[in-house]
Parts: sequence; C-alpha cells; structure tokens
Amino acid sequence: MEKVKNRWLIAACAVGVHLSIGSVYAYSVMTLPLNQLHGWLKSDITHAFSIAIFFLGLSAAFLGPTVEKMGPRKSGRLSAICYGLGMFGTSFAVKTGSLTMFIISYGVIGGVGLGTGYITPVSTLVKWFPDRRGLATGMAIMGFGFGALVFGPVMAKLFTVMAIWKAFLVLGVVYFTLIFSSALYIAPPPAGWKPKGFDPEKLAASGNKRAKKDLAQLTIREALRTRRFYYMWVMLFINITCGIALISVASPMAQEVTGMSAMAAAAMVGLMGLFNGGGRLGWASFSDYLGRSQTFMAFYVIQIFAFLALTKVTNAYAFQALLFLILTCYGGGFSTLPAFLGDMFGTKQLGTIHGYTLTAWGCAGIVGPTIVTEVLEMTGSYSGTLYIFTGFLSVAFIVSCLMMWDIREKRRLLVQREQAASMG
Repeated sequence: MEKVKNRWLIAACAVGVHLSIGSVYAYSVMTLPLNQLHGWLKSDITHAFSIAIFFLGLSAAFLGPTVEKMGPRKSGRLSAICYGLGMFGTSFAVKTGSLTMFIISYGVIGGVGLGTGYITPVSTLVKWFPDRRGLATGMAIMGFGFGALVFGPVMAKLFTVMAIWKAFLVLGVVYFTLIFSSALYIAPPPAGWKPKGFDPEKLAASGNKRAKKDLAQLTIREALRTRRFYYMWVMLFINITCGIALISVASPMAQEVTGMSAMAAAAMVGLMGLFNGGGRLGWASFSDYLGRSQTFMAFYVIQIFAFLALTKVTNAYAFQALLFLILTCYGGGFSTLPAFLGDMFGTKQLGTIHGYTLTAWGCAGIVGPTIVTEVLEMTGSYSGTLYIFTGFLSVAFIVSCLMMWDIREKRRLLVQREQAASMG
C-alpha cells in the first residue's frame, strides 16, 4: 500500500505556495519607486494591482473545475509558471518603460498565477483536516497574508541595491522556485481516509459545535439560487474593497499622513503581512467556537470604528495600530469564508462555490484601489475615502445581520423536518 503523506507537511507546502503569491500584498512598496523612475501616475501603477486581483478572482472562479481535475500538483506548477512569467514580463516592462506591458505582465499573467495558486491548496487541505475545518482553512490561506511580511522588506532592500528591473527578475526566480517545489508534495488524501481517532458521529452526539451538521449539501447551481450566496458575496466584496484599498496605498499613506520614512513604511508593510496572516489563522480558528455569522459581524463593527478613527490620526504608532487591526479582519474574512460556505452549502462542490464567491475579490480589487486613488487625486486627502468605506462597512453589517437571521430560519426548518421524519 502507498504510504499516506504527512498532512502537516502538506499544510507547510500549502503555506509555501501562498507565501509566494501573497507577495502581491507588498505591492505598495513598488508605487513610489516606479513613480520616481518612469513618472507613471500612482493611479496607473495601482491599476496593475487592481487588474492582478481581478484576474485572481476570475481565474479562481472559472478555472476552479479545471484545477480540481488537474490535481494540486499540476495546478501548483501552472501557478508557478504563470506567476514567474508575470514577474519576468514585469522586469522587461520596467526596463523598457512600457506601462502597458507592465499592466499585462503583472496584472493579467501574474493574476492568473495568483488565482490558480490560491485555490490549489485550499480544497486539498480541507480534505486532509475534516476534524478541524476552521483551522484548515486558516492554514491554507494564512500564508497569503504573510507574503507581505516576508517580501515587503525584501522588495524595499532589492530596490535600493540594484536596478528595479533586475529586482523583479530576482523575485520572479524566487517565486517560481518556491511555488514549484512546494507543489511537488501536495496531493489529496487516499479515498476514504480519515484522521486517526476521528469519528464525526461521536463528536456530533457529544454536542461538539465543530461537528454541527451542514445546513445543506448543494451544487453550485443550487447555491446560486439561494439568498445566502448573494449575502455572502456582498459581505466579502465590502470587506475586501475596504481592506485592499488600504493595502494598495499603505506605504505612501503612512509617509504622507504620519511622516514615516520610506524604510519605516516598508517595515510597516511587512508587519501588515504578519497581522493579515495572523488574523487569517486566528479568526478562522475562533469562528469554530464563536460562529461564522457572528465572526463576520464582529469584522464590520471593529472596522467601522477603526476607519473612523483613521480620519483623525496623525501619530505613526496609532496609525499602525488601527491599520493592523483592520488587516486582521481583512485576512480573517478570507480564511473564515471556506468554512462558512461549507456550513451553508456543504462540501459536495465546495471548491467550485468558493471559486465563484471569489469573484467578489476580483471586483473589489478594481473598486477599492480605484476609489482611494481617484478621490485622493481629486481632494489631496485620504479622509474622504475613509468616510466612504465606513459607509460601505455599515451596509455590510446590515447584510451580515440578514445572513444570520436567514441561517437561523433555515436551521430551524431543518430541525423541524428531521423531528417530523423521526416521528414517522
């Protein structure tokens, strides 16, 4: 019999893939150097970031079934090739001063690499950790948040010791190597495999919350006919729109609002990755006990107060504390999402449903950075965008309340049906 792989090593490889593609969250470190090198507008540079996130969402949604058929090893290699080629193309674009090529290479080609790499480990890890759904999704997506922690300072240092186009070339080699090598070990568990000592029926009988029965087992077509899917889409879209807007301008905003130096701002971007990644693991695990609906409601309440406070803050330490708090909620939304979808729609087509929901990420990647840069160029101040995002988050909180009520009603009906069936 074939030896069963170590699921914790599978998790480590998943983190390796996500760590590389998560470097996209250090994007704001590139903004000022590229602006100074070629005179490109900040809004044009940020546009490449938006395009990358947009294609991440599209490829995650529409390549999802293909990626599942290929298997995690082949799809991981595809991600390595696309993301590596994207960086190589970006290097050539910077060297020649072609903004169009920069957007195509980083945004389109790199974006496809992001999407395929993002969904490659998630469904695989869920299968390896049926006993810890929240923890599994947290681990699968944690690495993406930690990408900025590792590569933010690396980018800033490379930009100071070599030509920017050479820095992108070096980064492309590093990303390709890390993703490709990590994908070599990732594989789904054997059919019928379960962790030692894991008995779902006994856990459910003992009243363990983590063993609560899924609300339904739906296909993607059935899920698309429910209100819950669209509630979730709107909630995710707003959470990402607000968070990704801050990420896209974090470095220049910190320098202009608080007077931080470029290197200090780059270090802050790295720490953003720490809180982004930590929030992904922490919130996802915590949601096993608090409940997914209540966790998302907490995200919006926290961020409403944090965004309002940012409009008044000029102290560097207070600014960073609020930013890091927002980043934990931002990352937590991503990691709690797959478990939340599993609770609502079951695991029959969880990977496909997850991919379709991530189209919210693609749209938010366009909307968030566009709002913040356009309003900034019109007003010269970040406060206007912060108030706009506070309004968005208030809407998301209302939607999260509607989601909770809808789930409670569906669960009540489910219990009634089971009771009626048992009575015969």
